[in-house]
Amino acid sequence: MDNKNGMTRREALKRMGTVAMSAALATSGFASVSELTTDKRNMKIVAINGSSRKDGNTADMLRLVLGELEAAGYDTELIQLAGETINPCKACFACAGKKNCVFSSDVFQSLYQKMVEADAIILGSSTYSADVSSTLKAVIERASVVSDTNPGMFRHKIGGAVAVARRAGAMNTIDSINHFFLNKEMFVAGSTYWNIAYGRLPGEALKDDEAVANMKNLGQNIAWFLRISNKT
Repeated sequence: MDNKNGMTRREALKRMGTVAMSAALATSGFASVSELTTDKRNMKIVAINGSSRKDGNTADMLRLVLGELEAAGYDTELIQLAGETINPCKACFACAGKKNCVFSSDVFQSLYQKMVEADAIILGSSTYSADVSSTLKAVIERASVVSDTNPGMFRHKIGGAVAVARRAGAMNTIDSINHFFLNKEMFVAGSTYWNIAYGRLPGEALKDDEAVANMKNLGQNIAWFLRISNKT
């Protein structure tokens, strides 16, 4: 609904939030929003598309998030797992002290290394049986064990979750991703609503105007987090 000034409710809330945040930062001793503009080193964001379909709706949503980060001057990379087989964790715990999985029969070792080197990690998945794809689930489980046996590898990184669904189950997908982030001492970025898009055929999610706005805002919020974390 538009107010008498021609501003939508969402725009009004966002403006009020920015004003309140600036006031809070000013009295807290932290940098103001306008001061958080300069990075002292190149920071990297990696987005992993767990969908079984390459360049589909999930990839479209991830590119919207990355587009905002690229506009802010960050290096980004989109990795699509379609066509790749990620084997499940064997629970052998041979990764303890080695800082990566010991098995090299799939792409997990190189994928995990990219996750470790990134300052922010965005995980996206289409919704299968009310959860993440089996491929992304294997990534999450193996990354969890490696980081559990080598503590602190994801500490204080920024995480963002993206889900796409035809109809239902997407909240579980978001929860599975966020649970991984939170259990690894990461900071989770959110948006003005859940980072969920709806669509079945390729390109349909881009017609979900609210989802498009949420994904762009998610990218902006991750950029804000990165500026905060890199400020000395």
